[in-house]
Amino acid sequence: MVQKAKILLVDDRPENLLALEAILSALDQTLVRASSGEEALKALLTDDFAVILLDVQMPGMDGFETAAHIKRRERTRDIPIIFLTAINHGPHHTFRGYAAGAVDYISKPFDPWVLRAKVSVFVDLYMKNCQLKEQAALLRLQLEGGDKGGVGDGKEPAGLLAELSARLAAVEEQAEALSKQLDDESADAAAVATAAHLERKLTGLRRALDALEPGTGSTSPVSPQG
Repeated sequence: MVQKAKILLVDDRPENLLALEAILSALDQTLVRASSGEEALKALLTDDFAVILLDVQMPGMDGFETAAHIKRRERTRDIPIIFLTAINHGPHHTFRGYAAGAVDYISKPFDPWVLRAKVSVFVDLYMKNCQLKEQAALLRLQLEGGDKGGVGDGKEPAGLLAELSARLAAVEEQAEALSKQLDDESADAAAVATAAHLERKLTGLRRALDALEPGTGSTSPVSPQG
């Protein structure tokens, strides 16, 4: 079962963190505070996050340096980063943000609705990916236990396949709806690319599942696309 997504809020000013929490509380996800780049990196050692909201101007390790550390770590390199800044030094400053690995760069004061909508997209993508991982794990259990007539949970292979197919269909339907929403809203290129990657993974998993269905004529193991 997919739990609430975690959103990392990084800002050295408590009032800014409080404002972000007020804006994002409507998403009903878990909001985690970090008051410095160092504190953010520590949080990322133990928890998985759907998206990071990262202030650029911080004493010590600033947002650019923090993002560079995040992108160098294999565990965290794919987490979307949205930079927040109270200053605007023109296109060169913005380019530095994107070069550091940000998927978006928002100047303060920002529109609360726009920020909430952007974060919501990445939370939805994260949740769909978590669901997909659960389905892939079930499929691996079926592949590994096929020769033994089950996977040790008391279910017949046909019953497990039917359950897995139904769960996968639900994720496919949600992913399709999300993709249509992104098309309608002219979403960020990074969000669209992530959604497309999710659809490719779903297609690979569906093909692997179809190969296990009786009468397909395929008995060799099939690996879901990564």
